[in-house]
Amino acid sequence: MIHSISGRVIEARAQSVIVSPGGSSAFELEVMVPAYWAATAAESRGRVVRLHTKLHIESINQGAAFSPRLIGFPTPEDRAFFELFTSVKGLGVRKALKAMAIEPGAIVAAISSRDARSLQKLPEIGKRLAETIIAELHGKLGSFAASAAGFVEPAVSPRGPAEEAVSALMALGQTRTEAEQSVTRALRGADDPDAWSADEIVTRAFAGG
Repeated sequence: MIHSISGRVIEARAQSVIVSPGGSSAFELEVMVPAYWAATAAESRGRVVRLHTKLHIESINQGAAFSPRLIGFPTPEDRAFFELFTSVKGLGVRKALKAMAIEPGAIVAAISSRDARSLQKLPEIGKRLAETIIAELHGKLGSFAASAAGFVEPAVSPRGPAEEAVSALMALGQTRTEAEQSVTRALRGADDPDAWSADEIVTRAFAGG
């Protein structure tokens, strides 16, 4: 079992990264990553990262063949949430990775508050699946409570400069969900968020909030 890997990011793709373990060019691994971390992966190209991994055996051609897939997460907690998330009936590995377009803490907050509407905003999640996620996982999230702190809503509905900042981030390659989450983090803890210009919000978003 591959528990974690450390290596240099060689290439970032839409749903995976190519990592050279130990910084060596002797071999490279493709690691599937959740959607919320894809932007960070692209920014990490050329740098050494550590990914907490899970090995998944993927069925191909309706079970005629099987292929191992390595999935990586920035923290052990995110990996643990993914394992719980994929225990939901109808939520497979690839669908779950796409659905995790926002940080796990935001998803936990939505499930805890039984906010099916917010879950439906996630890729791959329709009304019925959102309701199933809440029914199966609500009450099982105790160990993830800390990750939900600060996420009153999984995404903002920005106006004014915040909306302009979202548009700017989308123009730079982020999805709307990623951009809204970046703005949420940037504005968290601000004394007077309405006083910030769009440029200031974008700058703070790229600085990590």
